[in-house]
Parts: sequence; C-alpha cells; structure tokens
Amino acid sequence: MPKILRILNRLNVGGPTYNVAYLSKYLDSNYETKILAGYKEPDEGSSEYILKDLGLSHNYVPDMYRSISPFKDYRAYRFIKKFVKNYKPAIVHTHAAKAGVLGRLAAYHNPNRPKAIIHTYHGNVFDGYFSPLKTKVFLAIERYLCGLSTAIVAISEAQKNDLVNKYRIVEANKVRVIKLGFDLSRFAEDPSVKRMAFRNFYCLGDDVVVISITGRLAPIKNHALLIEAIKIIKQANAQLKFKLFVVGDGELMPQIITTVEQAGLTSCRYGDANYDADVVFTSWRKDIDVINAGSDIIALTSLNEGTPVSIIEGMASRKAVICTNVGGVKDVVEDGHNGFLCDVDAQTYARKLEELIVNKPLRNDMAKNGQEFALENYSYKRLVSETEDLYRYLLE
Repeated sequence: MPKILRILNRLNVGGPTYNVAYLSKYLDSNYETKILAGYKEPDEGSSEYILKDLGLSHNYVPDMYRSISPFKDYRAYRFIKKFVKNYKPAIVHTHAAKAGVLGRLAAYHNPNRPKAIIHTYHGNVFDGYFSPLKTKVFLAIERYLCGLSTAIVAISEAQKNDLVNKYRIVEANKVRVIKLGFDLSRFAEDPSVKRMAFRNFYCLGDDVVVISITGRLAPIKNHALLIEAIKIIKQANAQLKFKLFVVGDGELMPQIITTVEQAGLTSCRYGDANYDADVVFTSWRKDIDVINAGSDIIALTSLNEGTPVSIIEGMASRKAVICTNVGGVKDVVEDGHNGFLCDVDAQTYARKLEELIVNKPLRNDMAKNGQEFALENYSYKRLVSETEDLYRYLLE
C-alpha cells in the first residue's frame, strides 16, 4: 500500500485545506495518507473543523507558521525530516508556500527519500506581497525547489503559464494542471430557506441588494477598492438600496473600519446590532452557504489570486460575481457571461458593480451561468480522480 504524506502550510480558512481534506478522505483506499499541518495566525479563521467533519486526523508541525523565522523554520524542517524518515512515504505532496519549502527540502535530503515529491501552488507570493528584491530571492528559491520536485501541480492554466513563462521557475513538462475541487452541494441546497434566515436575522428588506466579500482582511485582498467603489456609487446615486457584508477578520480590521468611516459610510462591527449600517462586519463564519444565499452579489477585489474559492462558492450558490482580473480569476469568470471582470481601478469597479445592483435580470442570468459552470468544473470527485492519475503515473 503506497503511503502519501501530505503537508499543508496551516489550517486556516481557504482552498488548500479543502484540497488536502478531500484528497485525503476520498483517495483510493489502496493509498495510506497522513497529514502534517502548520499553525494558523491568531487573526485567521481556523479550518481544523473541515478535517474533523470528514473524520480525518492530522499532526501539527511544531514551529511551522506563515511568517518567516529562521530558528522556528529550521526546527519545523527537522521535525518534518524525521517524520519522513520514520513514515517512509512513497509520495510527499506539499501544499502552499511554507510547506512547499520545508517539506520538499526535508523529503529530498532524507535517507528515506520518497519516490515522488509533488508540490501544489495554491497561489504565489510573486505579485503584491513583497519588495522587488525579496521577490527575486523567493523566485531563486522556488527555481531550486522545483528542481528537487518530481512534479508540480498548478490549479489553473493561467497559473501554469505564470510558473513556466512569466516567472520561469519550472519547465512545462513537469507541470500538471489539476483544478481545485469542492463539495459544492450545500451551496445549491435550500436557497430560499437560507436566504430568509439570513435576511430575517439582519433585518433586511427584499428590496435591499446585498454585496458580500469573504476572506482575510489582509493587504493582498484589497478591501479598500470595494469600499471606494461603494463610496462612488452612493455619491452618484444616494437612492439605491444596497449594503456590504464583510466576512472574515485579519490584521487590517482597524484600518478597514477607518477607511469605511473616511469614505463617509456607516459600519456595524461584529457583536453590534446596528444592521442598518452601510457596511456590516461579520467576522469569520462557517455558514458561508447561508451568507451567500442571503446575498445578491459576491465580490472579490484581490491584487493577486490563485483560484478564487469564495467566487466558486458564490457561483455554486447561484449568485452574480464581480472580481478584479488578477491571477487565476479569469479561469473561473468569463466577463459578461457568469460575472464581471474589472481592472484594479475603483471607477471601473464601481461602474460594473452599479450595473449589477440596478439590473436584476442581468444578475439572474449571470447567476444561472455561474452555477452551471461551478458545479460542472469544480467537483471534488474530479480533483481526486485527476490526482490519482498523477500518483499512478509517478509511481509506475
């Protein structure tokens, strides 16, 4: 029975945890899988429940955190190396940046080196995260690590193009495109019941258009763009009935609340009950299917993005979406068909967002097209099948 060791950056809310969970749960029973994971940051939502709900266990890697710390990172590397030596996996499969660095090094420089070392890029840190100098350093490191890897998994064609042609960190014949997969069934179930529950709780009338954005309150997510766009719309058309729900938390929470106030908008913080505010902060929520059901438009304003999980979930919920045209977003959103793509520009974003607010038939058409696309293309069953094909190929 081939053993798989799956190593994940950290158990925070997002696509990587779902990817690891579904692969570990539903992979062919001929494989044995163990999961190692780092620790989430204090202001991040925990995704440990995703593993527990599927009956999966995991081991934490001591000292493996998102932030860079030579001392802690070395201790984490030593732990992973010892784990690989004792477990003797046939495949080590790492997911996301920190796990990809420490896991690949520990696997390759190991007396029990596995037959295959695979890394999945769930995004990249080459745009919008660091200074040009730091970015060059990270590119050099990734080129070295890709040389140690047996195969690289990109989660979209756009990401493969970036890795191969834009950043030149890996040759094309080493890269396999395997899109993320999810259990999207709950997003399509009982939409009317969930919508009523959400709307009743927040005292929302049927004529109020709800825009929601889900994700970490971090610089890369660029919430300020959405707030500026809403300010522009309200100044031009004060009679429109709409509001924004910000789902998530993070280090920028105080700054984003200040941005809302400076834009002349009112806000409702988590724990308050002034739901008539222009912007409502919900903190982290597990019931995203209920949030989406109660919403009318799902937004994304990122400066960089791998595969936009919140947008796929929004589409599966039969909602119109509007996104900045960055990273792998264009692999999910076809502009004008199942959503809107925008430049990272508040005026352009505001114009298209207002069109969605006022044009309900357009929203409905995009929502229908989006749901069909999401359910057809992002099933966890396809994810598992394509990953099994890759494993068999590498082991044979």
